[in-house]
Amino acid sequence: MKIKVMTFNIHHCKGMDKKVDLYRIANVIENSKADVIGLNEVDKHFSNRSLNKNQIHWLAQQLKLDYAFIPSISINSKKSKSARQYGNALLSRFPIITKKFHSFNFVPGLVEKRSLLNTTIQIEGKLLQFLVTHLSLNRYFHKKQTNYISNLIHNTKLPVILMGDWNMKPESQAWYKLTNHVQDAWLVAGKGSGYTYPSIRPRSRLDYIFISPELKIIETEVKTSLAIASDHLPLTATIMRYKNAQV
Repeated sequence: MKIKVMTFNIHHCKGMDKKVDLYRIANVIENSKADVIGLNEVDKHFSNRSLNKNQIHWLAQQLKLDYAFIPSISINSKKSKSARQYGNALLSRFPIITKKFHSFNFVPGLVEKRSLLNTTIQIEGKLLQFLVTHLSLNRYFHKKQTNYISNLIHNTKLPVILMGDWNMKPESQAWYKLTNHVQDAWLVAGKGSGYTYPSIRPRSRLDYIFISPELKIIETEVKTSLAIASDHLPLTATIMRYKNAQV
């Protein structure tokens, strides 16, 4: 088993030129040749800022991929039958077997809500668990969210690929909490800084792919070919199963 995974904060498809362009995001994903793609800041009929599009459904149809979505924010509107939603999503060339949704609504009424998308995907007869999230900038909530995810992956029986915009620095307390259980793909196989934000002249590593130790990380790369498409650059990792691993 050898697959390529990608994490990408698409900024509701709004590029650095202030234009909303779904086709550009689709091109970035297609050109990456990734098999499983975790997406952050995805709009689903959210507002005029994204032309009220169901962005994940459009991308899945355009790229002919299976998909899952979880809203971090969901607002019912009298003007529309569909809720206005914004959150995390996943695209996959392989069948998504299960979808679970975790809301980080630790404080009811908080404006900036966060979530975790938890899926199981079947690849060459084997099951892998793919998690996609986008964590808070607030230190208190970031710690609670990291602890929740750390406990979740500690108790899972399947190999885990954990992707997203973590809003943290390498070797921070939260980073150490996660790397007790999983590998930082960039640290293992990346070359250079690994900066993903902002997409033009990046100076921060905010986007991460964490991978279970049962899986071998062959290559990790920040994709820069269409940097204008979002305010973040996508990060990819090519991974494979160890020959003797029971996964």
